[in-house]
Amino acid sequence: MHLKEIKEIKETLVVGLGISGLAVAQYLHQNKIPFAVFDTREEPPKLEEFNRTCPGVPFYTKQAVEHFKALELYSLKTLILSPGLAKDDPSLKPLLSPHVKIIGDIELFAQNVKAPVVAITGSNGKSTVTTLVGEMAKQAGIRVGVGGNLGTSALTLLQENYDLYVLELSSFQLETTYSLKPAVSTVLNLCLDHMDRYKTLEEYYRAKAQIFNNSQAIVVNRDDTYVFEQIKKQIPSSIPAISFGLNLPPDKHFGVDFKVGGILMQGQTPLLPISDLKIFGMHNVANVLAALSLGASIQLPLPAMLSTLQTFTGLPHRGEWVRTRNEVQWINDSKGTNVGATMAAIQGLKQSIGGKWILIAGGIAKNADFSPLKPVIQESCRAVILLGEARKELKALLSDVNPSEVIPSDGIHGVETSSDTIVCIEVNSMEEAVRAAAKQALPGDGVLLSPACASFDMFKNFEHRGDVFKACVRALPE
Repeated sequence: MHLKEIKEIKETLVVGLGISGLAVAQYLHQNKIPFAVFDTREEPPKLEEFNRTCPGVPFYTKQAVEHFKALELYSLKTLILSPGLAKDDPSLKPLLSPHVKIIGDIELFAQNVKAPVVAITGSNGKSTVTTLVGEMAKQAGIRVGVGGNLGTSALTLLQENYDLYVLELSSFQLETTYSLKPAVSTVLNLCLDHMDRYKTLEEYYRAKAQIFNNSQAIVVNRDDTYVFEQIKKQIPSSIPAISFGLNLPPDKHFGVDFKVGGILMQGQTPLLPISDLKIFGMHNVANVLAALSLGASIQLPLPAMLSTLQTFTGLPHRGEWVRTRNEVQWINDSKGTNVGATMAAIQGLKQSIGGKWILIAGGIAKNADFSPLKPVIQESCRAVILLGEARKELKALLSDVNPSEVIPSDGIHGVETSSDTIVCIEVNSMEEAVRAAAKQALPGDGVLLSPACASFDMFKNFEHRGDVFKACVRALPE
């Protein structure tokens, strides 16, 4: 890129050419808004599609951008930032000045959306809840667009002029969102995650809590004490609120009556036996209650919501049943990319097996604190199979559970264990992990891939990790 060409930059610069950056670029191009694109990578993943769908739009690399300040390009007014880049990323320094506003794709969506929005965030469960609310709206006959951080980008959804939008939003997206006015919003739950980006849980929550700004109604998780208390401090009592939790609910709120075998309740009104749900685990019961609360907040008909619950079978890679082999259940929870998600999966699914879990865990730790996993593993697991960058860290955490039984990767041929002995096994591939798990599992046990880590050390993404796991499991002989 020649310096002469750099001067062509107008008021808007899109930073990052991944999925969201491409959607932003296509939206701006279709609406004839002049812009340019910058990426630190010479060949970002969506460059070919960008060149095809946005012909003639300038694309700058890091080398070109280093000259921006020298050229005094003060025409730049708006920087549309990819969620993957923090606002204080060093690569952005040449672009920043007091008159440049940093926004994201969701802010651009918020400035142009004309229909009500259901906004959903949280550390865990948000994809399931987002999809469920979308299916409930469809069952009610509403033209609904579902996406955001899940599937279709929010800006792409705008092309269809839906009557309702249901968006999963990440904390990264919310950092640069200011104008969204949700019909209802929620922070489903919070656990330590993305500690490579946030210094404290409080900082992480503040990013998530931006979803409540300008919200017309909110949904609150009674079981998440931290979020519940923060919301009580932050949100005026005049804002309508519905709560959900795994207990008997107050009037008009949602919960469960376990005294009669487990029935979903709204206040004192029985709604549906848990046994009628097609998704498993108490964490998914909480997701169902959250979806009911969000649907009730926008007046979705109760019959349509309950009908949806009796047919919805869940999402891939989120507590997904893969196979039963030798009376052992194999479960793919590759979306368990943080400690809280893995704890929720182990505890939520424990009623689905009669024995214990063989847990497959490890990957990129993201500066996570793994210590809360230890008591959950001690209570519910027979063995832990460790892979990826974090395997040494996880092994050290579990080394005093039963030191005599901590063995290296050559133990994949199996170890005789009693029901109260936990074994840690290090492996180098998913195939080794599956073979090791098969050797350790007893009839009545379950094998759970729920890594508590990101996947990028060994896989393209969590979907790829889950797909490889399923292929390895299905390849096991009877």
